[in-house]
Amino acid sequence: MSENIKILAIVGATASGKSALAEALALRLGGEIVSADSMQIYRGMDIGTAKPTLEERGRVPYHLIDIADATADFSVADYIVAADAAIADIAARGKLPILCGGTGLYLDALLRGLPESPAADPSLRAELAARAEREGAQALHRALAAVDPQSAAVTPPGNLRRVIRALEIYISSGITKTEWDKKSLENPPRYAANVIGMTYRDRELLYRRIEQRVDLMLAAGLVEETARLEEAGVFRLSRTAAGAIGYKEILPYLRGESDLSSAVQTLKTATRRYAKRQITWFSAKDYVRPLYADDGEGNLRNFEEIVNNALAMCKGTNDML
Repeated sequence: MSENIKILAIVGATASGKSALAEALALRLGGEIVSADSMQIYRGMDIGTAKPTLEERGRVPYHLIDIADATADFSVADYIVAADAAIADIAARGKLPILCGGTGLYLDALLRGLPESPAADPSLRAELAARAEREGAQALHRALAAVDPQSAAVTPPGNLRRVIRALEIYISSGITKTEWDKKSLENPPRYAANVIGMTYRDRELLYRRIEQRVDLMLAAGLVEETARLEEAGVFRLSRTAAGAIGYKEILPYLRGESDLSSAVQTLKTATRRYAKRQITWFSAKDYVRPLYADDGEGNLRNFEEIVNNALAMCKGTNDML
């Protein structure tokens, strides 16, 4: 049964260092990494989603990377099916499954199961989509914030599908998505999970890392990758891809609506805001144990110290060593 399978999960905000930690732990503990990132599943979206490089994938086995076409719909339910299969395979070979990513919704659903909620209402959904076309995605997000501020806080305005679904749940049932999600916490855990959350006491350190990551993405060819996806029609065919941070900020530059400097600054600001939402999400989960990457005095910890602290946290809970 899956509840008897021990898994480790390394989560946290973008650019927090969770990927490097997951790889180090996989090498120390004989693990394989299962992505918990909602965008790394898509083929061709590499630089903008900070996918592990081919070199990194050569050091440690990775799962759920490049498993769907960039224009395909891929739901949370699809993720659970794929992740369950990967975890079962890894565990059957005597290896430790290590989840790594920043998509809290995926992790939560995998550990607790999909939350109960009202069935889809196609007519209401179409009505909300039409309203978004008339008034804009931001207006719909403000409507969500008025009735369900917790959902709005962790749902980016650009993720129109999730905004619409949260509003649909409230309008059709009179109960917020947040309340429905709380009910799922009553479900027994699906795995024996040890969840470590990379975090920072001094958030400015994280924000500097975000800015550095954006600069590295640009140097690696983010603009060119975005142009290739645009030319292939990916952003026209997929709202999910078009709303992904890293691409939607570069598109105005490619379309002649912005200069590159402004687009880059917009990208850095959007990524910081996304990191704040991730921090809010993981901080609210009592199953996530914080692992601080800094010392509280404005200094980053030595990476080996972070790894050793994580190893101690593994030993203290699930006896994974």
